[in-house]
Amino acid sequence: MKTIEQKAKKVPTIRFAGFEDGWVNKIFRESFTYLQNNTLSRAELNSESGLAKNIHYGDVLVKFGECIDVAEEKIPFVSDAFVVDKFKNSFLQDGDIVIADTAEDETVGKCTEMQGVNDAILLSGLHTIPSRPKEKYGSKFLGYYLNSSAYRKQLLPLMQGVKVLSISKSALQETNLVIPKDNQEQQKIGSFFSNIDSLILLEQKKYDKLMQVKKSMLEKMFPKEGATVPEIRFAGFSGDWVWKELDDIIVRIATGLNPRDNFKLNSGGSNYYVTIKNFEHGHLYLDEKCDRIDDCALQLIQARSDLQKDDLLFSSIGRIGDCYLIKNNPQNWNINESVFTLRPNKAIAASNYLFHVVHCDIVLSQILDSVTGSTFKSIKIGDLKKALIPIPCKEEQIQIANYLDNLDSLISLQQRKLEKLKNIKKSLLEKMFV
Repeated sequence: MKTIEQKAKKVPTIRFAGFEDGWVNKIFRESFTYLQNNTLSRAELNSESGLAKNIHYGDVLVKFGECIDVAEEKIPFVSDAFVVDKFKNSFLQDGDIVIADTAEDETVGKCTEMQGVNDAILLSGLHTIPSRPKEKYGSKFLGYYLNSSAYRKQLLPLMQGVKVLSISKSALQETNLVIPKDNQEQQKIGSFFSNIDSLILLEQKKYDKLMQVKKSMLEKMFPKEGATVPEIRFAGFSGDWVWKELDDIIVRIATGLNPRDNFKLNSGGSNYYVTIKNFEHGHLYLDEKCDRIDDCALQLIQARSDLQKDDLLFSSIGRIGDCYLIKNNPQNWNINESVFTLRPNKAIAASNYLFHVVHCDIVLSQILDSVTGSTFKSIKIGDLKKALIPIPCKEEQIQIANYLDNLDSLISLQQRKLEKLKNIKKSLLEKMFV
């Protein structure tokens, strides 16, 4: 919480030592000059080479961070000499801000600060508002400040549209900026957040590498179509695998219940009602996003689903094929009709092996080929039962499943590190600006 003195002086909750002056108010129109942008569509750009690089609004919204290094970032090109010459007075330079003026949601107004332009010819493209500061600011400060909630909260009432939101140049002109007087403080803030982004990028690369390893293992640790042995195999195992229909390696397949006349959702109960939205990539999320059911509804659904430890939840719609392996007998949750529950025959298939093999390419592709529907896609129980599953001996199944379980644990750990850093950054963006 800010002190009375902090509020009076307009200073952030968290601040670098050695800076005491209050931050100053400025108006956007007095602080920036608008440059011109072109209206080239994505189809009119190319990714290989050209006369100039072009900042497209879609990249600002999705791909670019608060600041980009133009020399390092992959940016599409413009090859039309006429277009480049037409906008020669609006070539972007270090410190310029490019704002996305259109989006399908409230990310409209997201911007990125240009850095590392050097000798590159850089244009601002479709649905962007290129803005040049009238005075020099600390490197990267504006990129982080203009994307912070401290500034962006002003943009929400200025957004127009229903399905597609936009924000106008004239609306931006009257927004307020609260800026540190000292350029060194601006520089420290910009460098600080840039360092956090470098850490996030490092952890993201580690996460991506682990995901790539898992993808590769799911391709190579199970036989391909027509084969009876995998490309990669643990030492000590030999002999052919056998292919069996799913129906031959499970003892039960069932679903939960939809409310209809059976029960009502969110009518005072404290138990969780799990749909395909509540489990993803092997994780079950029992949280505020979950609907609730009472004890009577829970018993009614359990009578049909009969959920038990080591059963596999399977998404029959949406992310078809996504699964969750039940770790303990459910006490306070159950499932709807779009979630199938598979119970493996443990004499043939280990539960965690079945969980992993369903995600390998050769099995998942069969499942997706059996999907019906055009707009609303789903798979029927009868079709799922026919999927062919590669089965080695139980000992080899356990080795494979344990390896992939450990890999999943590493991925989850890395994901938590990444999320923690992102949450730290989000919190600091709220507390280090006014």
